[in-house]
Amino acid sequence: MFWLLALFAYLLGSLSFAIVLSRLAGKPDPREAGSGNAGATNMLRLAGKRLAILTLFGDLAKGLLPVLLGKWLGLSLQEQAWVGLCAVLGHLFPLYFRFRGGKGVATAAGMLLGLYPPALLLAAAVWLLAFYLSRTSSLASLLATPLTLPLLAWQAHEALLPMTLLTLLIVWRHRANLRDLFAGRERHF
Repeated sequence: MFWLLALFAYLLGSLSFAIVLSRLAGKPDPREAGSGNAGATNMLRLAGKRLAILTLFGDLAKGLLPVLLGKWLGLSLQEQAWVGLCAVLGHLFPLYFRFRGGKGVATAAGMLLGLYPPALLLAAAVWLLAFYLSRTSSLASLLATPLTLPLLAWQAHEALLPMTLLTLLIVWRHRANLRDLFAGRERHF
């Protein structure tokens, strides 16, 4: 059951709400315009609040649903975390869109909501504070994701290895943002 759910999670994660919604609304492909990222932040820039919010909730749901299914099927917390990671991998490398996806932050948030909600609350608080102070989504994401690891190590250690890999993937996907942050040319809201 674990492997079937992991495959389902990847295939669900491969459904890019930013790309689908932009096509349906006649907006530019988010991978080709704005920041070049298929995620909610770029959708806000390119298509407005309504489509950005729909993208955010769609991406959250595709991280949450496989974890909740895993919990319902009796998978261990570690197995649920691996399943959630498969959903994020689908978002990063979507099968349906030539493996060019987003950065995985919202899908990871959905995954955390299903795995251990206090970690999501911590990440959301850090993200909101960092965004409020910097007006930079990438910096907020780069701060929020790793700061969940100590809490998980303490309270939900079974999920620590998959979440550590997830954190490394998110940082790697933000490598261009890191270069821009250090060079002082990262986009702000």
